[in-house]
Amino acid sequence: MNSLKIQGIVPPMITPLADMNTLDVAGLERLIEHILAGGVHGLFILGTTGEAQSISYDLRKELIERTCSQVAGRVPVLVGITDTSLTESVNLAEKAFHCGAAAVVSAPPYYYAPAQQELIDFYHGLAEVLPLPMFLYNMPSHVKVMIEPATVRAIAEHPNVIGLKDSSANLVYFHSLIQIMKDRPDFSLLMGPEELTGESVLFGGQGGVNGGANMFPQLYVDMYNAAVDKNITKLNELQEKIMFISNSIYKVGRYGSSYLKGVKCACSLMGICSDYMALPFQKFNEPERAKVRQVLEQLNIEVVNP
Repeated sequence: MNSLKIQGIVPPMITPLADMNTLDVAGLERLIEHILAGGVHGLFILGTTGEAQSISYDLRKELIERTCSQVAGRVPVLVGITDTSLTESVNLAEKAFHCGAAAVVSAPPYYYAPAQQELIDFYHGLAEVLPLPMFLYNMPSHVKVMIEPATVRAIAEHPNVIGLKDSSANLVYFHSLIQIMKDRPDFSLLMGPEELTGESVLFGGQGGVNGGANMFPQLYVDMYNAAVDKNITKLNELQEKIMFISNSIYKVGRYGSSYLKGVKCACSLMGICSDYMALPFQKFNEPERAKVRQVLEQLNIEVVNP
């Protein structure tokens, strides 16, 4: 069994961009320090929130290098290696290893949907050649296949597979994972949707990979701690705030990417980093930006870049 145990709040970091193939380096540095100052337990780069599939391999590798260098072991860094090519996934993992990352994260190959046995074979083959331990990433809305609980159990027999991030927003599925993995305390189950993280931790999950922690890291750390302590009164209070953020910042405009546009817009308004979006997406225009600004003001967050 692998000794690395990831738990707590591990924000899926946005990727600050100056343009389509250039990092907003100063913004990246501010963002990392802003997130770490909230007391988070790890950092996940090149996930869905990080627009990984929309940016070049060179840019992904630069982000890995800069992030690992700046974090400098203060928390574990997890690196997304999801790809349609196993070779490219391994290449990213090798870069992550050499830069000092703690683990990698892989969603199923997308485009053609693999069968469950194909997933088992794929992940066992990938885990065998990776230089770092691996988290599975269940993201059926984006990759068209659910990693079924029995499949998770089979894949987890490989010692290099140490956990799973679930972004299905399906609590029945998550409870099934808790039940089927109950004899594997070394295997971490992390919830993606922040709206469900508190509840998932109460029932045995190990934490959350919550996009809102780009903006308000302390809020999500406090929520996790309240759930661990089974402080239901405190958890209800924090859940109310988390749901307000979800129903406002993430619902601006009629876009499949409204959540991501909202997070980037808020970070820009807070003076942390650029809100440039990788193509084909576009950042919010002024009317939408004004709505996010209004929400931040309601939350008593200072807007320094109106």
